[in-house]
Parts: sequence; structure tokens; C-alpha cells
Amino acid sequence: MSEEKIKSIPSNRLQFFPVMMFAVIMGLSGLTLVCKRASEILGINEYLYLILKTITTFIFVAVLLTYLFKFLTYTIEVKKEFNHPVRINFFAAISISFLLVSLIYKDIFIISEVLFFIGAFLHLFFTFNTLKFWINNNLEMQHSNPAWFIPIVGNLIVPVVGTTHLDSMYLMFFFSIGIFFWIIMLAIILNRIIFHSQFAPKFMPTLFILIAPPSVGLLAYYKLTHSLDFFAMILFNLGLFFTFLLFFMYKNFVKIKFFISWWAFTFPLATIALASILMYELTNKNIYEFFSFFFTFVLTIVVFIVAYNTIVHMFKKEICIME
Repeated sequence: MSEEKIKSIPSNRLQFFPVMMFAVIMGLSGLTLVCKRASEILGINEYLYLILKTITTFIFVAVLLTYLFKFLTYTIEVKKEFNHPVRINFFAAISISFLLVSLIYKDIFIISEVLFFIGAFLHLFFTFNTLKFWINNNLEMQHSNPAWFIPIVGNLIVPVVGTTHLDSMYLMFFFSIGIFFWIIMLAIILNRIIFHSQFAPKFMPTLFILIAPPSVGLLAYYKLTHSLDFFAMILFNLGLFFTFLLFFMYKNFVKIKFFISWWAFTFPLATIALASILMYELTNKNIYEFFSFFFTFVLTIVVFIVAYNTIVHMFKKEICIME
């Protein structure tokens, strides 16, 4: 975009504040939770967790209030996003943000419970609304992308967060939705990737979302069953497979120009780190200890790189502008 166009937009930057900004909360929350678990299981100093908890809380409140202000000020723009075949999937990131921050504050029960129920009910609404949108509109194959997993993955997060807030009978409802539609969405996305046109560069980072459903599925399954059985191992190994597949495809990502979609790298990496820490906690095997440290290190580096680029482009006023 030319400098003249960029200068003409700042007064309306709120108007173009994207719902995808909630992916920032997902990424930061993921790193915060990984650092918390790493301090408990791997012996890593908890100071980083406490710092990240503060930062994540501040940014969560800032993004939430900003988007709420946008909704009140530019309602039509929010409605456009809500009816966009791609951006509609990112509204589930709002409810997921509530759920993840609820988990961060699980030691303060009342805060955690309020955030959990807001997140759970919001996510159920976004799930139904997104499915209704898919059914009622004539979508094209190029509209499909891994961001479609976001409303699905959120249903798997609910049991991870909700074991202290809700009976497992209700949590199984969310888990069932997540697992069922993950399998269906995976078939659709693989069909798009293999047999149709390539993703636009800005959507390439969303391929990392492939990691999240099996990884979060393992965390949810263990929370519900307290069993590391054959199915649990399948979920972890699928998460591991997709992670290394995307590492193997690193050349597809290294030259991508910065977009806010870079935050799609972060939360999925957090889920495989959390799954690895759980596997190490339950089995005490060295290979899972290695994966735990390795993915925690990679996630930390990636979050700091993405956060740095986000801040740089914010100062350049290249975020929250008309596309």
C-alpha cells in the first residue's frame, strides 16, 4: 500500500481493527500456559510465566475492549466480518480467548468460572452460527482453509478448561462435536490442499492449525478419562506428525511477508508443547522430555519473533488498515 493511502487511513483504524487480533490472545495464552506447565513439570523458573500472565491479561482486556468499541462504533463493519466466508471462523477466537484466560486464572476460582461460562456459551453460539453459515451459503472451495478448524478446536478446549466448572456429561458434548467435525474438516482441507489452488501467502501460516485438533484432543481426552490409552496415543502421534510435517515444509514459510495471520504459528505450537509435557508427566520417558523442552523453546522463539514483527508493523501503521 502506498504511503499516501496509509496516511489517509489512521483516523479510521478502529474501523479496520480485525477480529483476527484475538489470535494474538490465543498465542500469548498458549505460551503462558506452556510456561506454567513447564515450571511445574520441567523445573523451569516460573518468573516468565508470571510476566506472561500479566502481559496476556493486559492485551486480552485491550483487544476485547477495542473490538467492543468497534462493534459499537462501526457495527456495519463487524457485520461484514461476521458474514465473510473466511473471517467468520475467527470469531471463535473470541470465545477461545475467554476459555484460555480462564485456564490461566484457574487458581482464582470466581474469575476462572465467569470467564469459562462466557467462553463456553459464546463458543457454542459461534459453532452453531458458523455451521449455519456453511450450510446456508454457496461456498467455493477456495474459501476453505485451516482457519475452519478454529470453531472446531474450541469445542475441544472447553473440556480442558471446564473440569472444575461443569459436569463431565456436558463437557463430553463439546468433546464429541470437536472430534467429529475435526475428522470431517480434515478431509475437506486436505482435499483443498492437494487438489485445488494453493493458499494465498497470508493464509499459509494457518496450516499450523492442523497441529491443534489432535493435540488439544489429547489434553481434553485425558481430562475426561484420566487414561493414556490407545486412542490417546493416536491423538498425540497425529499432533506430532503434523508438527514435523510442517517443520519439513519450512521453505513454504520462511519468505512469507508479515501478516497478522503469523499468529497462527503460535497457538498450535503451544498445544503440541502442552501435549508433550503431559506425555512426559504420565510416562516419564526421555523422548517426551526432549519434545517438551524442544517445543517449549521453539514456541518461545516463534512468539517473540511474531510479537516483535507485530509491534514493528503497528508503529509503521501497517496493521488495522483497509485490505
